[in-house]
Parts: sequence; structure tokens; C-alpha cells
Amino acid sequence: MNFFRGVISGQAAGPQPSGAETIQKLCDRVASSTLLEDRRDAVRALKSLSKKYRMEVGTQAMDHLINILQTDRSDSEILGYALDTLYNVICNDEEEEQDENAQKQADDLGLQFTDTFVQDPEHVTLLLTLLEEFDFHVRWPGVKLLTALLKNQGPQIQGIILVSPMGVSRLMDLLADSREVIRNDGLLLLQQLTKSNAAIQKIVAFENAFERLLDIITEEGSSDGGIVVEDCLLLLLNLLKNNSSNQNFFKEGSYIQRMKPWFEVGDDNSGWSAQKVTNLHLMLQLVRVMVSPVNSPGATASCQKSMFQCGLLQQLCTILMATGVPADILTETINTVSEVIRGSQVNQDYFASVNAPSNPPRPAIVVLLMSMVNERQPFVLRCAVLYCFQCFLYKNQKGQGEIVATLLPSTIDANSISAGQLLCGGLFSADSLSNWCAAVALAHALQDNLTQKEQLLRVQLATSLGKPPVSLLQQCTNILSQGSKVQTRVGLLMLLCTWISNCPIAVTHFLHNQENVPFLTAQISENLGEDERLVQGLCALLLGICIYYNDNSLENYTKEKLKQLIEKRIGKENFVEKLCFITKHELYSRAAQKPQPVFPSPEQMLFDHEFTKLVKELEGVITKAVHKSSEEEKKEEEVKKTLEQHDNIVTQYKELIREQDAQLQELKEQVACMTSQNEQLQATITQQQSQILQHKDQYNILKLKLAKENQGQSNSQGDGSQVNGLQTEELTQLREEVEELRKQHSLLQTQLGDKDALISSLVSIFFSFLFKSVCTGIVVLGADSREIICDPLNHLTLIYRNVFILHSAWTSHILTPSLPSPSSPSAAQAEVKNLSESRAELEKRLDSTTSTVAILQTEKEKLQTDVQESKKEQDDLLMLLADQDQKITNLKRRLKQLGETVEDEDDLDTRDQTDDDDEEDEDED
Repeated sequence: MNFFRGVISGQAAGPQPSGAETIQKLCDRVASSTLLEDRRDAVRALKSLSKKYRMEVGTQAMDHLINILQTDRSDSEILGYALDTLYNVICNDEEEEQDENAQKQADDLGLQFTDTFVQDPEHVTLLLTLLEEFDFHVRWPGVKLLTALLKNQGPQIQGIILVSPMGVSRLMDLLADSREVIRNDGLLLLQQLTKSNAAIQKIVAFENAFERLLDIITEEGSSDGGIVVEDCLLLLLNLLKNNSSNQNFFKEGSYIQRMKPWFEVGDDNSGWSAQKVTNLHLMLQLVRVMVSPVNSPGATASCQKSMFQCGLLQQLCTILMATGVPADILTETINTVSEVIRGSQVNQDYFASVNAPSNPPRPAIVVLLMSMVNERQPFVLRCAVLYCFQCFLYKNQKGQGEIVATLLPSTIDANSISAGQLLCGGLFSADSLSNWCAAVALAHALQDNLTQKEQLLRVQLATSLGKPPVSLLQQCTNILSQGSKVQTRVGLLMLLCTWISNCPIAVTHFLHNQENVPFLTAQISENLGEDERLVQGLCALLLGICIYYNDNSLENYTKEKLKQLIEKRIGKENFVEKLCFITKHELYSRAAQKPQPVFPSPEQMLFDHEFTKLVKELEGVITKAVHKSSEEEKKEEEVKKTLEQHDNIVTQYKELIREQDAQLQELKEQVACMTSQNEQLQATITQQQSQILQHKDQYNILKLKLAKENQGQSNSQGDGSQVNGLQTEELTQLREEVEELRKQHSLLQTQLGDKDALISSLVSIFFSFLFKSVCTGIVVLGADSREIICDPLNHLTLIYRNVFILHSAWTSHILTPSLPSPSSPSAAQAEVKNLSESRAELEKRLDSTTSTVAILQTEKEKLQTDVQESKKEQDDLLMLLADQDQKITNLKRRLKQLGETVEDEDDLDTRDQTDDDDEEDEDED
């Protein structure tokens, strides 16, 4: 004990030992002392020296400290000292170094000791076991030590924990600890544990992590909470980002609904603390993770639907239109709303109805566009508004029509500011960034919408007083020829390419101006600097679109003449080289990665994501079109027309076959239902016949008894009266039962008559459907049509079989009619005679019914003969179809030889099936 006091207090006599010597002596005491108190004091001394002499303690004491963790499990105090010492050696966070080199050395030291500790995976397992100890002095340093290990060697520690039994579950228990410091450090531990490991992320999620984290966020005050809320949100982001399984679990668990209260910021937005801004920023990121464009379309659509139904989108729009919101929160809110409405028609319609709280009220879209074309607004905010506008118009033809309509002469309101007026103002303003944003926004209003491309041709602009108005298309080309900034020209060229692509009428309007084609050829043929090469490439793309989508309606600018012009003025190889420069540009590759426009500076804002798709689609076809001769084009057009006609015929037959299949399935269901009902009726008739036979036997027995009684009239009068009274009561009872059975029998006969009539109608329907299928469907179905023809015949045979069974059952029923019960012996004999006469009459009716069944059998044989003749006709038709298929195959082979891409019938069927699936998904949504 005196030794330790001397080491710590520095009062020992003689020369002071060095740090390494002291640590060595302490390690020896830890290893050799038999008293727990001595070992505890030695470990406490090592802890006090571990920060100053990190290298020495880590090198000499690591094994001894691990041994303490294994052997002294009963003493929580020494365990705590050992864990703290290991943490000080391994952790790099608390190092206060003065320069980068010293900090790097410290980091390398922590990594070195981490590697030493995890050489044996059992050490990590031992640490997980110690975390089960509830004692604060053991659990808290254990959590900090495991966190430090994960920071230094995350993947290796994650692998050990993943294979450890109940390893993740033990760590999840930290969130339930009543001591906040352990719970909060447990959050930091789980953050490190879940980084870039989908397997652990799934386990943590299914350990009820979402429920616990959302409860903690609510308890801590949601967006008004402190650093703990931030830690919870960071952990949620780790669990959900790029993990479709956890995203689906989060949505299915109705946790999206619990996010809505986060964004109820209230009316007083004057006080926004830095922590609140951070919390809301992370909350908005969490919403975006659920609806990110990189997720699968089905999952994104489902989350968008949930966000609208629970009111989350409405709450975000409230923040969007509120005053006093910090700029970075407003920007992130705009980006979040963008992705919540992107591609969702319901959400887009709601966003179109949102109005800003102004006087008079203005649509939110108009207010946002005012910010986009205002050069005094922050750059990131203008980018966010552009992204919001793009997402609003994404796959939204209704919204596209509303935007273009604000530019048409018949809908312009001089007393209000519209979206179209703002876009035109931005398109022709002096700010190049506004020019680019307005051009891209207007291009999105035309994306994949031929109707709006044609409608926009009607837009006329008044450039100055006293001059006639010019079209919007012409004004764009006029600005191009004036030699404005590169950013402005790139934006206008992207707008023009999007506008006239796949729109021959717009191409004609563009070529009608005699100055446009010479301007493009002059731009492409010149040798300009590096900055102008991108403009040249876009001009080449625009000229190529004029060739590819040219309908040859202008004599001076047909396809062939434009190609000759390129060959003379530019050269085909030079033209293709300039065209290919677009895709080689660095900013093109960056824009193609994701839909959101993210640029480090306004000068680098050149390409739009959707435009990169258009370039990729047109580059190859334009290159081919420039190199092809007119004769090859004519041949290809003829072949295309032939194929289109054939495809139309095949499509019509496919639709007809689908309708017939639906009708056939409906008839099959009806026949199955009728068959089931017939079986039930037959069972009922069999039961009734059994009961009638029993009553007949009883009746015969009574007749025998009555005959014996008539022969024994010598018996006493009193006994005779008693017997006659008994017989009369029994006969009365039997008569009532027979009458009841007779009524039931009549009812069943009526029902059978109705069923026979319905079966006859079904037979007639099958005949008409059968011959219709043979006449119309056989041409397309080929050999498969036999299955359609044979199937109704099987059902028809089944119907005849059922009719025959019903007739047989009815016949057997009427052969055993209900018998009246006699009231006296003479009356009984008379009734027996009447019954015999009735039996003879019924036997005649049976013969008639039998002949009817024979006639039906004959008709069935005639039908089978007709079917055989139909099969022969089908074989002839199949031979004709084979000849037609051979001709089509030869045509396709010729097209492939000419270099055209031809879709096979399997591709067409696959595309039809995909379209059907998409329609079903939209119906479900």
C-alpha cells in the first residue's frame, strides 16, 4: 500500500522512477497480487496514468486488464477501473493535439490497440457479456469502450457482434435503461453499430427500435428537443437509408403517421435555436429517405400516399408558406415537398391547390417561381424551387397543360401574375441563371407531351411598341443569334431540343424561319474555344432533331437536303464529333446521376437531368439518320408501315381473344354453379324416393293386416271397433304424410323444369360462342385455338349428361307416385286400381322422355361432326397463317440487315404484359 501511495503522491524517498518503470511495476502487482484490494489499487493507478502514458499503458497493461475482466467478475469497482483504462488507451476523441501529425499519430495508436484487443473475438464477446451488468460503474464504461472500438474497427466489430448470440439484443436493451447517460451513450453506440451494415440494421429494426426511438423523440420534445433528439434522428437515418426492407417495415408499422407532429412548428417562428434547426433538418431528411427517387417506384408511391392521407404533406406545405422560417429549413422543406409530390397525381393536385397567405391569395407555385427568377434570392433556394417545379410536372400532363395554358392568349389575365408570365420574364431577363432556370422549367412543361408542344406554338410575344408580335419559338432563336452568355444559350438550346423532338409540326415551324438553319450550320462549323464546344454540340443535336423528325413538308428543308447541307458545310464526321461532345462533358455526367439539380456554383449549372435522358435517346438515332441514304430511308419506312399494319392486326385480335376468354370464363363459372345445384337436387330427389318407398312398404303391410281382419269377422264387435279405429288413425296419419310428400315432389318437379330451361339456354349460348371463336379467333391463336374449341364441347357434353341424369331421376320418381291412403277396404281396392292406371300412363310418359333423350344424343353426335369439319377448316387457316409468318420473318430479317432494331413478338408480349401490370398498379393506388 505504501508503494502505491508513493507512486501517486510523489513523496517516495530516493529518485523518482520513470513512467514506463512505474507502469511495469503496477502491471507486475496486477499480475502477482493475491489480494483483491491490491489489484484494485494497481488498476486504479494505471487508469490515472493511462491518458498521459497512453503508449506505455496500452503496450504493457493490455493483457493484464483483459485478464482482470475475465477473472474478477465479482468486483464491479475493479471492472470499472479496467474498462476506463482500456477506453483511455483506445479512444481518440479526447486527445488534445496541437498539429495534424500528432493527431494522426494518436489515431494510429488507437487503431493499433484496437487491433490488439480484437485479435481474439472472445474479448468482444466478453465485453458484450459485461454490458448485461446493471451496475453503473461497469455498464457505462463498457458502452463507451465498445463505441470506441466500433469507431476504430467498425466492420470487424460488427461481424463479431453479428455472430454473437443475442449480441444485438443486449445492445438494444441500453435504450430501455432508466439512467439517461447510459441511454444516450447507447444511442451513440447503436449509431456506430448500424453504419453501412444492412444485416445489423434489419435486426435492430425488428428489435422494436422504431417504436423506442420515436418514443424518446416525443419525450424529449420533438423538434424543440436537445442533442438526444438529434442522436435518435441520426440513428433512424442509419436504419432507413438505402434499406428497402426497413423502409417497408417503417411504413407498414404506421410510423409515418407519427412523424406529422414533428412539423407542427406553431405560429411564432421568431425563435429558432441552432439545435431546433438541426433537428428539423434531420427530420426533413428522414421524410426524403422514404420518398427518394432512388427507391423502387412502388415503395415510393405507397409512402407518398401515406404522407398525404395522414396530413404530413399538408403540414409541410404549411411550413413552406409560413413566415420567419430560416432559409436553410425553407430550402430543405421545398426539396422535401418536391419528392413527396414527384410522380404522385393526388399529391401534385393538392400542391396545385395550395395558396400563399397573401392578399390577394396567390398559388404556391407562383410564389415559388417568383423566388426562382429573382436574382437576389440565395442560389440553393432557387435550385430547390426549380426542383420543386420539375417534380410538380413529372408525369403530370394535367399540370403541364395548366402551366402552358397561362401563356396562351385566350387565358392571359392582365390583372394577375401567372406562372407562364414569370417563366417568360425569367427566360428573357438579363440574369443568365434566371434564363437557364426558366428555360429548364418550361422544358419540363413540354416533357413527353405532344399536345402542349403544339399548343406552345400559339404563344405570341410583344417585343416592342410598334412592331408585330413574334412567336415564342422565334424569340428563343433570336436570343440565340445575339450571342448571349453560354449558360443562357445552353438553356435555350435545351428548351428548343425538348420542344421540337418528336413533334414534326414544331420542326416545320422552326425550319420555316430561313435564318435558323444557316445559323446552326455556322455555329457547328466554326473552330471556337473550349467553352463554345458545348454550344456547338447542342446546335448539332438541334439540327439532327430537325432531320430525324422532319416530315418533308418544306421543300427547301427536306431530310435529304439537310443531310446534303451537313455534308457540304460541316462534314458528317465533324458533325458526329461535335454531337458526341455533349455526353463527354463532365457536368453532363454529374447531372445524369440524380434528378435533383445540385451544383457547387451557378456557373456550373448547365445540364438538366431529364435532358440527359433525351440526349442519350437521340444521339444514336441521329447519327444513323445522318449517314443513311434516301433509298434506305424509303425502304425502312415501307417496312415500318408493313410492320405497323401487322402489329395493329395482331393487337386487334389479341383484344378480341381477351374479350372471348372473359366471356368463356364467365360461362364456365355459370355451368359449374348449375352443375352443383343439379347435384344437390339429385340428392334431394334420392332422399324423397327413399321416403316414398318406406311409406309404400308401410302401406302394403297395412293392406295385409286389413285383409286378415276382413277374414276374421267372427271376432267380437268391441275388438273389431278398436282395431278399425286404430287402422283409421294410422291411415289418416299416412295419408297426411303422403300428401306432404306429394307437394314436395311437385315443387321439385317445378324446380327441375326451370333448371332444364336454363341449361337449354346455356347450350344455345355455347353454340353461338363456339362458332364465333372458330370464325374469328382461330387466325391468331393457331394451334392453341383447339383448346378453346374443345373446352366448350366438354362442357356441352357435361350439360347433356346432366340433362340425361335429371330425366332419369325424374322418370324413376314418377314411376313411384305417391299413393293415397284408403278410408275403407273397398275404397282401398278402388284406389289400388286407380294407381295401376296412373302407373300405365306414367310409363307412356317415360317412353316419351326416353325418346327425347335419344334425340338429344343424336344432336350431340351432329355437333361433334360439325366440330370435326371446323378442325379441318382450322388446319387450312393455320397453313395460311404460317405463310404469313414466314413473310413477316423475311421482312424482319431484311430490316435487321439494314441496321434497324426490330422487336420480336416475345418483346411485344412482354411489353403488353408490363403495360397491363402498370395499369393494375395504378388501379390499386
